[in-house]
Amino acid sequence: MPPFFGTATLRCAQALSLPRSWTRRNPRTVADGAAAAAAPAAPESPDASQPPAGAAEGVGGSSTGADSATMQLSVSVVTAIEQVAQEEWDAVACSGGEVNPFVTWKFLWILEASGSAVREEGWAPQHVVVRDEAGKLVGCCPLYLKGHSYGEYVFDSSWANFYQMRGGRYYPKLQSCVPFTPVSGPRLMVAPGPYRAPILKALAETLVAITDRMAVSSLHITFSGAEEWAALGALGLQQRRGIQFHWENDGYSTFEDFLAALKQSKRKNIRQERKAVAKQGLTVRRLTGAAIQPHHWDKFHEFYLNTVDKRWGSAYLTRRFFEMLGEEMADQVLLVVAENADGEMVAGALNLIGSHALYGRQWGCEAGREYRGLHFECCYYQAIEEAIKRGLPRVEAGAQGEHKVQRGYLPNYTYSAHYCRDTVLRSAVGSFLEREAQQINYSWQALTLEGSPYKKDKTLTYLMEKISAFSSLSSGSSLDSRSFDGGDE
Repeated sequence: MPPFFGTATLRCAQALSLPRSWTRRNPRTVADGAAAAAAPAAPESPDASQPPAGAAEGVGGSSTGADSATMQLSVSVVTAIEQVAQEEWDAVACSGGEVNPFVTWKFLWILEASGSAVREEGWAPQHVVVRDEAGKLVGCCPLYLKGHSYGEYVFDSSWANFYQMRGGRYYPKLQSCVPFTPVSGPRLMVAPGPYRAPILKALAETLVAITDRMAVSSLHITFSGAEEWAALGALGLQQRRGIQFHWENDGYSTFEDFLAALKQSKRKNIRQERKAVAKQGLTVRRLTGAAIQPHHWDKFHEFYLNTVDKRWGSAYLTRRFFEMLGEEMADQVLLVVAENADGEMVAGALNLIGSHALYGRQWGCEAGREYRGLHFECCYYQAIEEAIKRGLPRVEAGAQGEHKVQRGYLPNYTYSAHYCRDTVLRSAVGSFLEREAQQINYSWQALTLEGSPYKKDKTLTYLMEKISAFSSLSSGSSLDSRSFDGGDE
């Protein structure tokens, strides 16, 4: 895939290629220090706003109540994850009690070292790290300067088309995400402690300040955690929701326990699909750790390319990515393999294992063959069995696919937050998001009420719990309500 970086974009990337520290004492924010260190670059697009007024407000005092408390933070931008020590990054990324493998140092490093998420492919790493006065890492954020919108799964091509028709340049843009990975998780990661909320606020403001300083069109924080999303919304970023389908473990001891929670017709359908796989002479196994051999990765990469070709897609992940995943993270990988009567691997599904979830990622099958029910078996039913075995609370089965609902995976919201520098683009995006939110809300309720395979009482309980959780999320935030609206243009 071409990188889609123009000359000006490369200059932007090089401008931050050497880590630059911005420091400011309380009550001024790190973001304000960034703005003071260098005047914002001249806008490269029509109606681009200057740094938001809210970015110069206070970090806030210590939550311990010490009146004279001060803290000094420095923020650096690094152009490769290996410029940060693994133990430092993971001490923050995995500090919340829930380990998400995709935001760990090793997974991000594999994406870069394998040549998958690199500048030549339109992903220029610009990771942000925050240190306290003792030099300890207290915050970090995976961030990329992007020359396209591929591999994101939160779609903004209509925004880009609108802006470019007006004479603006949508690319490059800044993207905080895990490349090629539509999995929710922390993006603005902060170590626990009394200063957690002000550091999170300072990190968010710094991302906006970097966006302004680089004079790129926009900042996108995609598939963030729910509480983080609420906090970003309170700071004035535009909020967006999407839908994914997750299976939730209601204390099941066996797969049959799960089936017992379903309507009779749905139980029958799932049993028939599973029997169909066996009738075709196929054996399905779950492999992890040393049980995954190089020949498994050889076949799985072949299947991955088959899936890409079948869907007219792009092969974002290199062959080396899968090799390194097996070499470096084998114990966090669950590879479901299907074999024919001769023991030959004919299909596979790749999952990663977290502390609280099993994450379904890629699926593939040998070219030119269709096996009845095999996709459902490998991607959904085997994942449920493994989650029950490990006592994991949920399975996240990846992007799209309303067919998942009938197999026990109910709709859940995903979250992203966006900052557009241009006021006209910001207004247009706001109108788009307002209309889209109504459609998303309707689809979520309809899919749950009309499509749920679970018995009525369980479906209604699920619906009310999710509505209550979202209402709570929308009504409060750990941050104040300073806005990034950029004045009265």
